[in-house]
Amino acid sequence: MNLSNVAWLDKVTIQTAAKAASDIEADGIVVIGSRSELEQASGFPGAEACKAAVKAGLFEAGCCKTYVAATGQEKAPVLIAVGRKDEALATKQVRLMLAEAAREAVKLKLSRIAVIVPDELKKAAGEEAAAMAHVMVEGFLLGAYQRVTYKKDAKPIHCVEALTLAGEGLDEKAWNEGALRGQAYAYGTSFARDLTNLPGNVLYPSRLAETAMELAKQFGFEAHVLDEKEIEAKGMGALLGVGKGSSNPPRMIALKYQGKPEWTDVCGLVGKGITFDTGGISLKRAANMDEMICDMGGSAAVLGAMAAIGRLKPQVNVVCVVASAENMPAGNALKPGDVLTSYSGRTIEVLNTDAEGRLVLADGMTYAKELGASKIIDAATLTGAVGVALGSISTGVVTNDDAFFARFQEAAARTNEYVWQLPSHQEYWDMLKSDVADVRNAIPGGAGTITGGLFVGTFADGLPWIHLDIAGTAFLSSGRGVDPKGATGVMVRTITEYVLSEA
Repeated sequence: MNLSNVAWLDKVTIQTAAKAASDIEADGIVVIGSRSELEQASGFPGAEACKAAVKAGLFEAGCCKTYVAATGQEKAPVLIAVGRKDEALATKQVRLMLAEAAREAVKLKLSRIAVIVPDELKKAAGEEAAAMAHVMVEGFLLGAYQRVTYKKDAKPIHCVEALTLAGEGLDEKAWNEGALRGQAYAYGTSFARDLTNLPGNVLYPSRLAETAMELAKQFGFEAHVLDEKEIEAKGMGALLGVGKGSSNPPRMIALKYQGKPEWTDVCGLVGKGITFDTGGISLKRAANMDEMICDMGGSAAVLGAMAAIGRLKPQVNVVCVVASAENMPAGNALKPGDVLTSYSGRTIEVLNTDAEGRLVLADGMTYAKELGASKIIDAATLTGAVGVALGSISTGVVTNDDAFFARFQEAAARTNEYVWQLPSHQEYWDMLKSDVADVRNAIPGGAGTITGGLFVGTFADGLPWIHLDIAGTAFLSSGRGVDPKGATGVMVRTITEYVLSEA
C-alpha cells in the first residue's frame, strides 16, 4: 500500500533557529504580513520585490492570500509572502496561512523551507510559544499533503526535506517542543488521509489489520487481530453478520498504548472500518458509490490518533479497537429482517443492511470495554443524515455524558475542528426498541443521525461515551482550509488533543 505522505513526514527535519531572516539559508522563505506591514517590508530576502508588488496592486495581501517572487539571492532564492488581517494573530489564522504557503512550496518543488516568525510572536515563551510553533508546523505539513494517484505517468509526490521556524530571540526549547507536537498531529492526520484515500481493491479488512499491526510495531503498542473464525467463536455476531457476504472476511483489530504504570483510567477509541460499503442487500444507488472507499474513515481517525500518540508518548492509557468488514450483497449476505446476536448478548433486528456501521461498532464497543476502556470515543462515517444537518463543515456528536463532551469540545476549539452536539432525549432512545429483538438497526421517520448514534451508545453499557459522526466531514469534493480534496483525516487532531489533555 502506498502511504506516501506518511513516509516523507517520517523523514522531514523540523527545527527552530534563533536567527535573523537575512541569515537564513533555504530554497524558499515564508513571510507573513498585513498589507500595511508588507508595504514597508525590509530585512528579509525578496523584501523589495514584495513591497513593490503590494504598492503596484499585484498583491492585495488579503488573509491567507499568497504571492511568490524571486529574491535574487542565492541563499534564499524564492519568497512566499502570505497576507494576514491587520489584527492580532490567532492560531486558526496562522494554521491556514501556513497551509497556503505549503501549497505554493509544493507547486514550486522547494525542499528546504524557512518560515520567518512574525515579530509579535518572537517574544512568546513557554506554552504560548509551543502552541504557536505547533500550529505553524501542523498547518504547513497539512497543507503540503498530496493525494497519491495511480496514473501510468504519475510522478512521485514532492517531499519537503526540512522546515525551519526562524526568528531572533526565539525561546528555542519551547518552539522546538511545539514544533514536534505539530509534526505528530500532522503525521497522524496524514496517516488517516492516506489510508482513507486507498481504493477498495487495495484496502480490505485483512489489509487494514496488517497496516494496524505495522503501526503497532512501529510505536511499540501491544496489538492483536481476530480473524473471522475467532470472531465467530467469541460470538461477535453483529460484525460477522455484516462481513459474511464478502469474499474478504471481517477482522477485529485491537491496539493498546500504556503510558501509566497501571492499566486504569483507560480511554477507548473505537473506529468503524467498513473498507467498502455497497449497502449490501439494501443496495445503494450507483451515483457516488465510489466515495464509499471512505467508509472506513472512522477507523482511519482512531488509528491516526494512535500514530500521533505513539510519537508523543503521553502518560495516558489508550485502547483502540477497529471493527472492519466489507459490506457486499451475496447469496449468503445479511438480509432485512434478520436477527443478529451481538457480542454483548443483545439481539438486533436488521431492518436495513445499509445501516451496517452501527452493527460492527456494537461489537467494537463491547470489545473495547472488555479490554479495559473506562470511557469511549467512537468515530464513524455513520449516516448520510449528518451531512443534511451539518453539511461538510461540522462533525455531529451524540453523547451520554455532557461533562465528558465539554472537555472534548475544549480540545476541538484548540484544534479548530468543528463539532456540534445533537440531543439525546429519552424519546430518541425509545425509538430503538424492536418488537422481535432488543434493538433495531434502523428507524424510519427522521432523526437518523441521533438514533444511529444512540444505537452505538447502547453498547457503551453505561460508560461515558462520545460518538463522532464524520460522514459529512471525512471526505470532501473540493479542498477547504487545511483540508485537501478527498480524505481529510478529520478528528485525528481533536482526539489526540483530548487524550493529551488528560495526561
